[in-house]
Amino acid sequence: MHGLAPTFACLMLLLAPCAVRAQQTTPEATEQTKAKSEGKDPEQLQPVSAQPETQTEEQHKKQEHELAEKQLKEQEHQRILGIMPAFNAANAGTAVPLSPGQKFRLAFKSATDPFTFAFASVDAGINQFQDDYHGYGQGVAGYSKRFGASYLDTFNGTMIGNAVLPVVFHQDPRYFRKGSGSVMSRLGYAALSTVRCRGDNGQWQPSYSNLLGNLAAGTISNLYYTEEDRGVGLTFQRAMVVSAEGAIGAVILEFWPDISRKLANRHKPKN
Repeated sequence: MHGLAPTFACLMLLLAPCAVRAQQTTPEATEQTKAKSEGKDPEQLQPVSAQPETQTEEQHKKQEHELAEKQLKEQEHQRILGIMPAFNAANAGTAVPLSPGQKFRLAFKSATDPFTFAFASVDAGINQFQDDYHGYGQGVAGYSKRFGASYLDTFNGTMIGNAVLPVVFHQDPRYFRKGSGSVMSRLGYAALSTVRCRGDNGQWQPSYSNLLGNLAAGTISNLYYTEEDRGVGLTFQRAMVVSAEGAIGAVILEFWPDISRKLANRHKPKN
């Protein structure tokens, strides 16, 4: 038996290359050989198992981002009476979630719109006429301080409540129009928007972004308001006022398309 060992070893050495070549003849190699015979480039053939499963998900996210960008560009042209921006209004059921960058861009566009500066100038004029924020004084200096305070209130509230916190909490900063139903149901829907919002997952949830954003903006205002206009009580008071103003603004956004259509039909020439 021991005498057969060298012969068996030599036989195995001769058969080893054939076994290796047989093991290397995988389905992929067969496909490459077939491709060569058909005049195709074997390098262009990719096994199905080599394609990542996340490719479809990445393509879906890309398509969703492109659609959101298209919708956002359309929303950036929305204005009430051609003057007041309505960039944050969208139609429920058709809008796709925004990316963090898109949320910041939308908020910054609203905060730096010419109407925002005009509104701050009018607000400062009313405050000066009523001698609100008495510590600012009167004259050009007093008006400039009131204007700066009014604009900063709007800018801080918009950037924090419509950009920073929506990114943190994964919430959508826009108002989604209901567009149908009774007037009372739509009024209630719009009023609730100050405490309720839609998340990036499409589900309704408490509007932490709006409520905390208004409170944060009111807290920051203590840095530039006079000492007599500072304090915890005034901070919460300003936050509640801004939240109420937001509810009124939501009602306007909800019903403006209906009002606009009626105005257009009224001025349409009759045959």
